[in-house]
Amino acid sequence: MELVYLAIPLAPLIGAILAGLFGGRLGRAGAHSVTIAGVGIAFLLSLFVFKHHVIDGAAVFNGSVYTWMVSDGIRFEIGFLVDNLTVLMINVVTFVSLMVHIYTIGYMADDAHNWPQESLAGRNSYQRFFSYIALFTFAMLMLVMSNNFLQLFFGWEAVGLVSYLLIGFWSTRPTAIFANLKAFLVNRVGDFGFLLGIAAVLMYFNSLDYWDVFAAAPAMADVSIEIFDGHAWSLMSVICILLFIGAMGKSAQVPLHVWLPDSMEGPTPISALIHAATMVTAGIFMVARMSPLFELSETALSFVLVIGAITAFFMGLLGLVQNDIKRVVAYSTLSQLGYMTVALGASAYAASIFHLMTHAFFKALLFLAAGSVIIAMHHDQDMRNMGGLRKYMPITWITSLIGSLALIGTPFFSGYFSKDSIIEAVHLSQIPGSGFAYAAVLAGVFITALYSFRMYFLVFHGKPRMDEHTREHLHETPWVVTLPLVLLAIPSIFAGYWMEPILFGEYFDGVIQVAPAHDGLAQLGGHFHGTVAFALHAFVNPAFYLAVAGVLTAWYIYMVNPGLADRAQRSFSGVHRLLVNKYYADDFNQAVFAGGARGIGYALWNLGDRVIIDGLIVNGSARVVSWVAAFTRHVQTGYLYHYAFAMILGLLALISWTVFMR
Repeated sequence: MELVYLAIPLAPLIGAILAGLFGGRLGRAGAHSVTIAGVGIAFLLSLFVFKHHVIDGAAVFNGSVYTWMVSDGIRFEIGFLVDNLTVLMINVVTFVSLMVHIYTIGYMADDAHNWPQESLAGRNSYQRFFSYIALFTFAMLMLVMSNNFLQLFFGWEAVGLVSYLLIGFWSTRPTAIFANLKAFLVNRVGDFGFLLGIAAVLMYFNSLDYWDVFAAAPAMADVSIEIFDGHAWSLMSVICILLFIGAMGKSAQVPLHVWLPDSMEGPTPISALIHAATMVTAGIFMVARMSPLFELSETALSFVLVIGAITAFFMGLLGLVQNDIKRVVAYSTLSQLGYMTVALGASAYAASIFHLMTHAFFKALLFLAAGSVIIAMHHDQDMRNMGGLRKYMPITWITSLIGSLALIGTPFFSGYFSKDSIIEAVHLSQIPGSGFAYAAVLAGVFITALYSFRMYFLVFHGKPRMDEHTREHLHETPWVVTLPLVLLAIPSIFAGYWMEPILFGEYFDGVIQVAPAHDGLAQLGGHFHGTVAFALHAFVNPAFYLAVAGVLTAWYIYMVNPGLADRAQRSFSGVHRLLVNKYYADDFNQAVFAGGARGIGYALWNLGDRVIIDGLIVNGSARVVSWVAAFTRHVQTGYLYHYAFAMILGLLALISWTVFMR
């Protein structure tokens, strides 16, 4: 089995290398064939690993593949930890990635039109894009399969690097370059905290291996450290909060969320890949993997809970005022990541991972459906120019409806089972901040339904608002675009029926650890009587009626009384301006951090370079030499009597010094 585990990440890597280095020779068909084959092999092998571990009940595999070095008894190595959490993640990652690869054939078919004719960067861009997304898949698989912090950090940084390349793929666009630089810098902020957390683990546990650290963690639960003199901090709280700061960057939690909406500048396939099952879920996976550490710090859990609640509610509000179809889905991702983070803070790790899985399917579906609409609209992304697409694009319409119903938590759809389990687990939680979090996620249900069906009605219903030329050429997109939509729609409906083994069964036994005092899911499981009963229970829960209210509000505003939205915007112009400007977070960052950095740089240049180096050292030394030369020039006159007079003065000075020294 070790060879099977190794082949799962290596297959996409081989495809990426072939398409990246030999794309010119392979051509378009060759490039997408080798990368799709690589990801397809990884997916099939992931299914085999699923059978081996989940169905056949094989033991957990924890082994080293390659030892890089041993220093002072600490092993730095590449290794795999394959348990049920890993199995779930690799299946989700490879399946969504495979769908994105297939979809990309259609979406990027006319990519040459996105590059200026004189641009050399557009040469073989199709092959390069396939190489990047296959490399992205390899990096994510290395992250989720790691058994130590070194490999975790490698995968963590690798997905960040490739996302930088993909977000700025259309490198001739200034907005794309700004977006990928923004994503890279914001993630570095989170990664600095993440690296400090790993350093603290190494310092106090003297190991980077997960199992060694988890085994030693209970003995370190009461250890305190002094970061500042006279102030004791819990070691576990410091480690967990530092690790979570890394997750805040990668999984776009407030205030490190600002990069994710701007990443929509990349092509739509990478929007689906980054925001559905891969990069943004890395932080969620990492915290769930570190549950043995987080369970030892209620402070860290409370911090996670509150940050997630703020993200879930306030980022959802921003989706209400977006007109770009991709940005609506992007803010939806931010909000749903907040739900997953809230579940982590409530110690409902299984519910968080369950929502990660279901969300990966319906969010990838919504992104790819948005891309299908964008193709049909000749790359116009403004929803105000759409409308009535239902009759022109029936497959995109029905799959978008399925994705939207799953997103808002409609009973019997996958999103209902995962989202409602999070809401109930938070309601039962006793972690400080759980009351605020419950109110936030409950209000988020209404907001999610409102912005989701605002998008749905504006795009697929009502009168067509596009220009006549676009309307005449509207038609359903090719099968390479619609096939992934259909295949993603299936788990968007049925994946939720795997709820019982994941949340209340033995699926995560020995993988995720939850302290009995924190186990709200166990309390919820005591009232669980099957998925159908759980779905029917929705009709006595407030979340269901909030979702219905959100849908009806969207229907009334955008179908029955379209002018109401404009009147509300004028009446609440201050609130609308606040939301359109995204709480001025970008303006604050530009003024304080970017502006502050430029100001410090200017001050250092002005004082250090201009005044000290250029003014004093370089020009100052030249002036001193000039002054000395000017003085000595007057001494060297060339007249003999001047020199004789100087010698007499010198002799008198020497005799005077000798006499006085006696």
